[in-house]
Amino acid sequence: MYDFKYHRPATVRQAANLLIKNEDSKLIAGGHTLLPVMKQRLAAPPHLVDLSHIEGLNGIEMKGRSLVIGATAKHAEVAASPIVGEAIPALAELASLIGDPAVRHKGTIGGSLANNDPTADYPAAVMALGATIVTNKRKLKPEEFFQGLFTTALEPDEIIVKVQFPLPKKAAYVKFRNQASRYALVGVFVARRPSDVGVAVTGAGSDGVFRVTAFEEALKARFNSKSLDGIHVPHDGLNSDLHGSAEYRAHLIGVLAKRAVDAANGKA
Repeated sequence: MYDFKYHRPATVRQAANLLIKNEDSKLIAGGHTLLPVMKQRLAAPPHLVDLSHIEGLNGIEMKGRSLVIGATAKHAEVAASPIVGEAIPALAELASLIGDPAVRHKGTIGGSLANNDPTADYPAAVMALGATIVTNKRKLKPEEFFQGLFTTALEPDEIIVKVQFPLPKKAAYVKFRNQASRYALVGVFVARRPSDVGVAVTGAGSDGVFRVTAFEEALKARFNSKSLDGIHVPHDGLNSDLHGSAEYRAHLIGVLAKRAVDAANGKA
């Protein structure tokens, strides 16, 4: 690991100013992505700006008809929160499936979204639920925020502050994970929202999270797993590696989507 200067701001504004003042600075909260690559000397940021000590940035609360989760809320906190469990049980379930206990007690929702790993779990929930990602500068919808493999719309001095999740009528997340890393080989989040349906897939797309509009249209007409019979996801553009071919992942998307719908309907 190369030398770096460590900063511990007390406010988001201070953190943003540090990013502006110190070129090539990196934000850190849980550190599960950044620290390993720094230890391997694959990254050498000269400055680290730690968000984990900013008061109130890890809050979880209801505001009107939205569940609001602060950027530094840890996965374990989301999983165990009675507020999340009552508002969107599927989101609490998703958080409980991330990594192992060590990862869940350090990793944060803001860090996961900012990193935009193509196998991460939270992006599927954010996209399927139509959540809003709030930064120190603006509000972004998922289609604006996620811009490809490990790429987001965040500017160099932009910091995720919180995520606003509108409450669905029904939702569920089903994940087929790599048994070693526990990342999603394929994960499908299904949400029946007040006026439409969201179906988002993680782990399978070569460019990261994506929606399956054919499934969404079928489920709008009838929110039942049988509505997905005969609808196949093309394997073009899906990941293919030693863990599974593109064709296998395409098949898994269909299987897991049906299971997610059944779970959302209380049949699982």
